[in-house]
Amino acid sequence: MTTSPVLAAPKSPARRNSAATLASILRELRQNAGLSIGALAKRSGLAQSTLSKIENAQMSPTYETIISLAAGLDVDVSELFAHKPSANVGGRRAVTRKNEGAKLETGTYTYELLCADIANKKFIPLLTRIEAHSFNEFDGLTSHAGEEMIYVLEGSVTLHTDLYAPTMLDAGDCCYFDSMMGHAIVSTSEDPATILWICSTVVSPVFG
Repeated sequence: MTTSPVLAAPKSPARRNSAATLASILRELRQNAGLSIGALAKRSGLAQSTLSKIENAQMSPTYETIISLAAGLDVDVSELFAHKPSANVGGRRAVTRKNEGAKLETGTYTYELLCADIANKKFIPLLTRIEAHSFNEFDGLTSHAGEEMIYVLEGSVTLHTDLYAPTMLDAGDCCYFDSMMGHAIVSTSEDPATILWICSTVVSPVFG
């Protein structure tokens, strides 16, 4: 599995708050699990220096890094966004009101996690604002086990992958792809584009 944490360029106040919130949540979950930074880094398949920077709000992780951390901590991804225990019961249903999902900014994307109060979902729905306007804003393509679907809600985007030519998508267009294929999405609109991004929760085992 390849993960590419995004190093923070000058952060907006909202992004600083997002990084600080994630740092606090990650540190508490790690300490509650009785893990050192080195132990969690090994279980997550991340460099210890990367994990240290995330815990100190010096780096904003990509979604790929977040799912690696969730696997290493053996928690649901939603806990790293919202840090609230998720229900795992039968007859499940969740409602997220407009603008009330847990948010995380990475610089290239702003994620809003939807329906976070259900644990162990088969897929993860993310309302995502595509902040990046150039492929050069990414530290390369990212990949992870699983499958994804994106549906463009506002604006237009270009999907970059390591196996296909760049694919332009306008509002109302969608694309389903293998997450193991390196990928990155940029907005080709004047303003950030908005997409519904649905990711499967299948990830490769990263520890014992």
